Amino acid sequence: MKDYRKLLSESILFNELPEEHINAILSIAVEKKASSGELIFSDGDPGNGFYIAADGLVKVYKLSPDGKEQILHMFGPGEPFGEVPVFSGKAFPANAETVKKSDLLFFPKQAFVNLITESPSIALNMLAVLAKRLRQFTVQVENLSLKEVPARLAGYFLLLSEEQGNTEMVELKISKGQLASFLGTIPETLSRMLKKMSDQGLIEVDGRKIRLVDFDGLIDLADSGKLDANGAF
Repeated sequence: MKDYRKLLSESILFNELPEEHINAILSIAVEKKASSGELIFSDGDPGNGFYIAADGLVKVYKLSPDGKEQILHMFGPGEPFGEVPVFSGKAFPANAETVKKSDLLFFPKQAFVNLITESPSIALNMLAVLAKRLRQFTVQVENLSLKEVPARLAGYFLLLSEEQGNTEMVELKISKGQLASFLGTIPETLSRMLKKMSDQGLIEVDGRKIRLVDFDGLIDLADSGKLDANGAF
């Protein structure tokens, strides 16, 4: 197995933990390699452990009865996923699939529970992450149920800006088709919204790079959902 100590110590789940805790966590990890498009777990599978993406990209999604995909989250290097069932004792509540070739670290449930029983500070770190994750899902549910597509898209760019630490430029880590699914819309509508936001001088699009031309305007759009003074999308 590669030396993943740096990855774990910088991950949101385990950052600021002392070296001995990082080593203990790494000792129970199982390295898994996954090809692009590989299913990691399915909605309803037993929650037998959780994962951290070491490399690559993983999408977590739900399927409607008619097969429509709704992306709930995208996880890149250092980000954990599937951790809730470790504590809830329930099945995985969604599907997880690699978007591209990925290296994953798997942490078996029982081994991890034994570890945090001995070291409660690890659990405290995880509680902070789970609280943040809950806030993100609350915002996403609000956006999908109450806001129109322009507001959802502006909010997503603001979220990327926060995550990437850049108020001038963000980079999409997923395709525009996957972004449309994440925002609960279709690619054609997303393309129209990107063009209208560009025409309004809010953004400039260069492939997957999005220049945030009018940051304050994006904040207003995320709140109001209106692209111009007349309220037209």
